[in-house]
Amino acid sequence: MEQQIKSIEQEVRDFTITSNELLENFRLKFISKKGLIPSLFEELKKASPEEKKKLGKELNALKQLAEGKYKSAQEETENTADKPHEEIDLSLPVIPHKLGNQHPLSLTRYRIIEIFERLGFNLADGPEIEDDWHNFTALNFPPNHPAREMQDTFFIEKNPDVLLRTHTSNVQVRLMKKQPPPIRSIMPGRVFRNEAISARAHCFFHQVEGLYIDKNVGFADLKQTLYSFAQEMYGKDIKIRYRPSFFPFTEPSAEIDISCLICKGKGCNLCKHSGWVEIAGSGMVHPNVLRHGNIDPEEYTGFAFGMGIERVTQLLFQVNDLRLYSENDTRFLRQFRPVLS
Repeated sequence: MEQQIKSIEQEVRDFTITSNELLENFRLKFISKKGLIPSLFEELKKASPEEKKKLGKELNALKQLAEGKYKSAQEETENTADKPHEEIDLSLPVIPHKLGNQHPLSLTRYRIIEIFERLGFNLADGPEIEDDWHNFTALNFPPNHPAREMQDTFFIEKNPDVLLRTHTSNVQVRLMKKQPPPIRSIMPGRVFRNEAISARAHCFFHQVEGLYIDKNVGFADLKQTLYSFAQEMYGKDIKIRYRPSFFPFTEPSAEIDISCLICKGKGCNLCKHSGWVEIAGSGMVHPNVLRHGNIDPEEYTGFAFGMGIERVTQLLFQVNDLRLYSENDTRFLRQFRPVLS
């Protein structure tokens, strides 16, 4: 035990205390209830009377040495903490408190959701990683459709095919299988296409698709729904037109254009001097799609539509480069404020 006392004494003398953290470490190691010195006092109780007399004197001296060093270091540390640090420049200006704002795509997304909720639509969501059946087959895409090729789609696995969804229509299929009509929902979300990144295209973007299925739903319901949306989103003076088109999942199908917000229909670079800007695709849900969703096309009909959130945002805020949305440049992002009703 005598050797232990000498060893701990040397440790106490060699221990350097230069901070509050080291001061606390010193206390815990040597003089706390579970420290080395109190443990030696516990061992001393087992010693013979002759050893207690000799070792007790040495142990008390060790205790006084440790407590004296602790007290001295404690006072020195407190005095140092009271003095301002020389490296701190108290003349520096206060960091300004800045309020953030929402991303322009989020602003547009929330505005679209708000309008369609007032029209009676609710929200639905689905996976971004999808299988071939929900993304293509159930939506009436033929086996040789170009969208199934690697040039247009990001495939994760082949045979069976697993991919990053190319549209939010996969949510429509899942919704039809899960919920019997009537169905009136919109599906906002992120989608992926294997495209070269440029000012007009990106490998991912955002869509909002809509689906309405019930008895006696007709094309007139589709036209009035989207006309109401266009007036709410772009203004009461907006003009809208429908052009015949083709989509595998709708029949008949139509592209939807609105009068250019920049030139008011007179012709400019944005509308390619046509006076019109495409905003969405739409059509009556194909009977095969209804069957794949376990819905009888003889009893129910429906319409569907889809639009890109980036396209709507570009029209509202006149942004001419898609890459700006994902570069996280605060100089660009802080310019935007909510789209007012």
